[in-house]
Amino acid sequence: MDDTRDRLARCFAAVFPSLPVDSIARAGVSNTEGWDSVASVTLIATIEEEFGIELDIQDLAELISFEKILDYLQQNPRKAGH
Repeated sequence: MDDTRDRLARCFAAVFPSLPVDSIARAGVSNTEGWDSVASVTLIATIEEEFGIELDIQDLAELISFEKILDYLQQNPRKAGH
């Protein structure tokens, strides 16, 4: 795993502690128990704190899975603290 993936996985583990580690990479709104609006806000806040960034409000609706968030962070390296 690269650094961005590792850091994002830690964010998911913090917000979804009952999610098995081997399921984090497949986590999404539709398949992760407890991923509701409160969990979304908590996850975004956790990611912002971990990466020292502020996510664009218009992008939040698209950030609905581990892979989509990882892609976003990798496509926007300055936002991911790189």
